[in-house]
Amino acid sequence: MSQQLLASTRKGLFTLTRNGHDWRIERLAFLGDNVTLAHVDARDGSWYAALNLGHFGAKLQRSDDAGKTWTEVAVPAYASDDVIASADGKPPKPATLMQLWSFASGGANEPGRIWAGTIPGGLFRSDDRGEHWELQRGLWDRPERMQWFGGGYDAPGIHSICVDPRDARTLRIAISSGGVWESNDSGASWNVTAKGMFATYMPPERREDPLIQDVHQMVQCAAAPDHLWVQHHNGVFRSVDGARSWSEVANVQPSVFGFAVAVHPKDPATAWFVPAIKDERRVPVDGRLVVARTRDGGASFEVCRNGLPQQDAYDLVYRHGLAIDANGEHLAFGSTTGNLWTSADQGDNWQALPAHLPPIHALTFA
Repeated sequence: MSQQLLASTRKGLFTLTRNGHDWRIERLAFLGDNVTLAHVDARDGSWYAALNLGHFGAKLQRSDDAGKTWTEVAVPAYASDDVIASADGKPPKPATLMQLWSFASGGANEPGRIWAGTIPGGLFRSDDRGEHWELQRGLWDRPERMQWFGGGYDAPGIHSICVDPRDARTLRIAISSGGVWESNDSGASWNVTAKGMFATYMPPERREDPLIQDVHQMVQCAAAPDHLWVQHHNGVFRSVDGARSWSEVANVQPSVFGFAVAVHPKDPATAWFVPAIKDERRVPVDGRLVVARTRDGGASFEVCRNGLPQQDAYDLVYRHGLAIDANGEHLAFGSTTGNLWTSADQGDNWQALPAHLPPIHALTFA
């Protein structure tokens, strides 16, 4: 049975097709353009591609025929009086769309609804498949937002959106750097839910401040959505109560630092990470590229390395660069040096794509 994987890269969107265990590049769209993220809406088969064209700004394209043709749709926009905080005590500055950083489809009873998280920290909703967007003022107008700050980017951004499959009115988002937030009324009101997280990069008195937690990525188990995993700047955290509280997972090997995390769609105790050395280096530990896997909720970890380079490897995997398919069998991850690996056995063995791609921002199974 064939399967497709979308690779969003610095120089275009690559569609890969699998037959058996072998992957091949089937199609390339937007050659030369910076594609930052792709999203597949399983409800109607629509594909979305976010582009960052520098001087020409962020753009959004939609395909209704599995990537054969594309149509440009609207992008979220801020009002002229919307502002974001500036660093070093400077006055606030105007909010402008810098990047579309996350997408999520609405519930099965919400046809056409798409959520988009942006840099600089705004959450937008479209109810017509991207033709129009509305900023969620219930989050944007919270006074705490002015305490958020940038992690890898100069401005804060919403990189993770989890829609509860049991009730699509419940949303959970993660922000770098602004912690985890939850809404139970389709985005009208919000509460911060980062209790239990801590930030070692902050002074002791602000270590557990939920508003400054630098979450790198957050995922939820599709079959058990109260179970969530977070890759944080200084560790891994897990929640089993719908993000109301978080517990540190301290024994990830060979490092607790990284950007990407994936959780098995049917087994909430199984998750994968791509560890690295943190802060100014951001490369695999000892030049050996590995994937860390737990099958018991973080009590223990296996280091998966078969098929991955174990010498002179300097591949960094971004937060959207690790993906798992809907069955929980096939995994894929791509690096900023354009390498891509796939696994057909939940990470026991890996196979490199025989191609030299541009730097990979994100991977998405279709």
